[in-house]
Amino acid sequence: MAVYTDVSDQELEAFIASYDIGTLTSFKGIAEGVENTNYLVHTDTEPFILTLYEKRVRAEDLPYFLSLMEHLAARGITCPLPVRDRDGRILRELAGRPAALISFLEGVWIRRPDIVHCAELGTALAKFHLAGLDFPMQRDNDLSLPGWRSLFEDVREAADGVIPGLRDEIAGELDFLGAQWDTNLPVSVIHADLFPDNVFFLGDKLSGLIDFYFACNDMMAYDVAVCLNAWCFEPDGSFNVTKARAMLQAYEQARPLTEPELDALPWLARGAALRFLLTRTYDLLNTDANALVKTKDPREYLRKLRFHQRVQSYRDYGLGSD
Repeated sequence: MAVYTDVSDQELEAFIASYDIGTLTSFKGIAEGVENTNYLVHTDTEPFILTLYEKRVRAEDLPYFLSLMEHLAARGITCPLPVRDRDGRILRELAGRPAALISFLEGVWIRRPDIVHCAELGTALAKFHLAGLDFPMQRDNDLSLPGWRSLFEDVREAADGVIPGLRDEIAGELDFLGAQWDTNLPVSVIHADLFPDNVFFLGDKLSGLIDFYFACNDMMAYDVAVCLNAWCFEPDGSFNVTKARAMLQAYEQARPLTEPELDALPWLARGAALRFLLTRTYDLLNTDANALVKTKDPREYLRKLRFHQRVQSYRDYGLGSD
């Protein structure tokens, strides 16, 4: 989440007035994240999240994202729901941007996930994948291998100014992954961005998933690899195998991984680390300095990529051992 587009009081009051949700009482921008503009909106009945979709999000993809939320909720996945206006619309326009009003989900995200949180996440991720199996819409993953190559071309010339030697390191990793990438693994809807700030908890219990704007149809094991990167490293960069084991075992209790998926985990984890290394490098080089948004350090994901390069087997992530 972030704030790129300003909305005036008058614009927002008129927008809210077209819904049966009460009268606007306050709103404020949300600075976390990097993709869309988000406001926390309060009416005299309840809070909501207002999302304005920025240029990286294609307008033609929005029905997929919003319909997915409704589909998941109907199958027992706790997530925000798009709010329909008096004319039944869930997708509108505000301040020159496509916009949607989303229900507010109670809970907080955990800055330092513990073993119990990782286990909760593993269960929720598996249930999310199972719920997405019969979602009728399709969307390709723009940020898979072809997308990484495109991003690399965008940052190639400036990459060494971000991290010395980064250009050659990324080029070598793309060559490796190009030889490994196997799209025949089991596919469903994946979240593709399930970082701790997109998972809410009440105490130690997971209360819901948010921010589905990278969701797509892709390999479920790739989504697992994204979460290994996002949840199982400590602030000092060390990999916490106990957290990884808790997450993976909980996932497998709901949806067992196939043997090919297990064998693929090391290179999927490398791919997931490269994806976020590339997007963080791109954002660092291209984010408007005046935007209310916090860019993230790509070095974190370079360290994670180097860790996965040393992994020999899925057992190094804690499976198959006690």
